[in-house]
Amino acid sequence: MIEELQDVPAGVVGIRVSGRVTAEDFHGFKPTIDRMLDSDDIRFIEVIEPDYEGFGRGGLLADIKQGFSTLKHLHAFKRTAVVTDKEWIEHAMHAFSWMIPGEVALFRLNELDAAKEWAAKET
Repeated sequence: MIEELQDVPAGVVGIRVSGRVTAEDFHGFKPTIDRMLDSDDIRFIEVIEPDYEGFGRGGLLADIKQGFSTLKHLHAFKRTAVVTDKEWIEHAMHAFSWMIPGEVALFRLNELDAAKEWAAKET
């Protein structure tokens, strides 16, 4: 499941992922992505819950398609905060963060407030 975080600073978009993320979840999230991509200053928080299990039916393909739709907006990504206690995600972020545009930072779940402050901070 993907749900938009409501309690984020102005100018920041945040999501929480849990369970298995399906293509339907990505389709429901598309209006949020479209709104985010209208900005030249994208600041993003992704909270990955302990019960996150990865992709469900069609989720990986939908994620890839959504990723390609953001390519022409790469310059707009300023800060991405990933908030999780899952070690495998932390390892993946260390290995692949160079592929994510803008600044990237990892936070533990108990550091969500710090992640919000960091994402909102001017670079």
